[in-house]
Amino acid sequence: MRTTGATPATVGVLDGKIRVGLTEAELARFDASARKIGPRDLAAAVVQRAVGATTVGGTLAVCRAVGIAVMATGGLGGVHRGWTRQPDVSSDLGELARTRTLVVSAGIKSLLDVPATLEVLETLAVPVLGFRTNELPLFYSAQGGPTLSTRVESADEAAAIAGAHWELGGGGLLLARPPDESVDDVEPLIQEALREARDQGITGQRVTPFVLAFLHERSGGRTLAANRALVVANAQLAAEVALALAR
Repeated sequence: MRTTGATPATVGVLDGKIRVGLTEAELARFDASARKIGPRDLAAAVVQRAVGATTVGGTLAVCRAVGIAVMATGGLGGVHRGWTRQPDVSSDLGELARTRTLVVSAGIKSLLDVPATLEVLETLAVPVLGFRTNELPLFYSAQGGPTLSTRVESADEAAAIAGAHWELGGGGLLLARPPDESVDDVEPLIQEALREARDQGITGQRVTPFVLAFLHERSGGRTLAANRALVVANAQLAAEVALALAR
């Protein structure tokens, strides 16, 4: 990212402060004991001097406060599977709608109800752009997602749409980039992981880390490798969009 001229800045809570930009030594403090910090948790984490790793929604809240226009992540949170029985919708969606930030991700987290999440984004008037794709990527998989209304071919085009959207008073946008190495046989494992989580009584913010660990083990490490690769690729694209916006 730095080679493009962009400045990467990881967001987190440390020593009673919200930090935008962390050193390697500081990043090492974010171990398994770190709190998962959404928008509602930022103030408490600061006052209680917690080590807090921000969710997409938590990071967006910080972006809104300090004026960051582009961020990169792995996958966006959204509507959980089984929402008709027990409503469970990530605050990522509301924060994205109200924040003038373009988020680059590999689509929506595949353990969620992806079509329902896309419908909510439409209701919230959040543009979802496919980067060189007509389909919404399914995080690990580049294929099989819902059809998107807008496809872009370059970072410059994405930046131009974002700029026009903000001039019209709009909020956030999602730029969905398919993973370069698609893992197309992961859906049965996701269903098995969610069943196991339900059987063990794992709910709320604990579901995602449980599912990710389950997938890593059952896929022989393929999902973790894909996750790392797509985060790096998303960050590179986000840097290119940020530079295009700055021109």
